[in-house]
Amino acid sequence: MNRADAGAIERARRAGVPCVVLPHAGYPRREDYDAQLVATLHEHDVTMVALAGFMRLVTKVLLDAFAGRVLNIHPSLLPAFPGLHAQRQALDHGCKIAGCTVHLVDEGLDAGPIVLQAAVPVLDGDDEATLSARILAEEHRLYPEAVKRLAAGSLRIEGRRVLGAS
Repeated sequence: MNRADAGAIERARRAGVPCVVLPHAGYPRREDYDAQLVATLHEHDVTMVALAGFMRLVTKVLLDAFAGRVLNIHPSLLPAFPGLHAQRQALDHGCKIAGCTVHLVDEGLDAGPIVLQAAVPVLDGDDEATLSARILAEEHRLYPEAVKRLAAGSLRIEGRRVLGAS
């Protein structure tokens, strides 16, 4: 975690999962932070990384250390609406369907190969909060499934495609 106020910290403690907070302040370059992050993850025998609420671009330092083993979840049906405020973007564009995407992380912004997606309807009268809540429910269902598949070794990457995901 890079933020001491992340909700996942308390969930991890309740589940007996070790948790380390490594604030990014004080590192002059992203690569310096990622190098320390990799060292910390290796100290704890971490074999894969699941980003959740980690609102920083990661560098090649982390990606090389965990090649093909870094997952992220994003609140849109990628490749539509990468980056911040995806739900607002979907509403502004008049989408009738929105959703979430679990993807492998690469050096692009929300651009890695797609592992799993889930769609939700955009309802009349939706605002960013109501749409976000519906998407979040799907994120909570989808992300653990993607983590389980990656941990089990059932995902295979061929070019930009992830096989064994659907």
